[in-house]
Amino acid sequence: MKPTLLVLAAGLGSRYGGLKQMDPLGPQGESIIDYSVYDAIQAGFGKVVFILREEIVDDFYELFANRYKKFIKIGHAVQRLTDIPPGISLNPDRLKPWGTGHAVLAASDILTEPFAVINGDDYYGKDAFRVMADFLGNLDPNNVSSQSMVGYSISNTLSENGAVARGICSVDQRMVLTSVVERTHIERKNGKIIFLNEDSSETELMGDEIVSMNFWGFTPAVLPYFNDLFQEFMIEKGMELKSEFYIPYAVNLLIESKTIEVKVLESNARWFGVTYQADRQNVQERISAMYRDGVYPENLWK
Repeated sequence: MKPTLLVLAAGLGSRYGGLKQMDPLGPQGESIIDYSVYDAIQAGFGKVVFILREEIVDDFYELFANRYKKFIKIGHAVQRLTDIPPGISLNPDRLKPWGTGHAVLAASDILTEPFAVINGDDYYGKDAFRVMADFLGNLDPNNVSSQSMVGYSISNTLSENGAVARGICSVDQRMVLTSVVERTHIERKNGKIIFLNEDSSETELMGDEIVSMNFWGFTPAVLPYFNDLFQEFMIEKGMELKSEFYIPYAVNLLIESKTIEVKVLESNARWFGVTYQADRQNVQERISAMYRDGVYPENLWK
């Protein structure tokens, strides 16, 4: 059974200043999504599902998804603010959906194979897709206990142009995840890497900490547990303007309850992304270098 790639592409891109999932960055106008899909195909994934906002579905298919059809099965699901458990009240001023965990639930009805989850605006590297495909290819879709993520060194994932959010991971001697804490403000400052605590105090990091870049591997069996946790989350936080049901939030709770074990997969891949507009030039330079080194063919979809 070939695994599925679930691409989270519904984000507003507020810090970047636009819909960065569609931003042309490669020499033939390729976006970062193009490289992720290409790498997934090469690694052995059998289907790609995109999580989209309703208003961008037509544009997305016109610009991207139609070019993939002859190489891999594709599908999509729409993430809506109003897709919540019955009986839950919404704050009328809330504009955004409920985060990455909610995005995964949007695709519940079409996820029948083990699947990987990635952000649409992050470049993860060819080897990351290989190790994830190898792991998922050996899983029983009905097995809830065995899940995974690709880990990256935090020093290799920062932007030079502002703060970023990262899930800082703790692992045991078997490289099994014991916890992941979402830090929403991490940056280089005065030669150090720091994150801000809730009271605005600073905590210094060493630089070699493992972080989650939202490259997760799950079986469909985990989805009912996500759904139950989302219902509990909405009862508690449904009236808040900015609360989000992050994947790490759900994963932590399932680890604590010993429902799942998450293997942190080791890879030699290097991450990069476009959090801010000022990151764009650096990303283009790195993509150009990969073409010069023969990592990618001149035309991905020829």
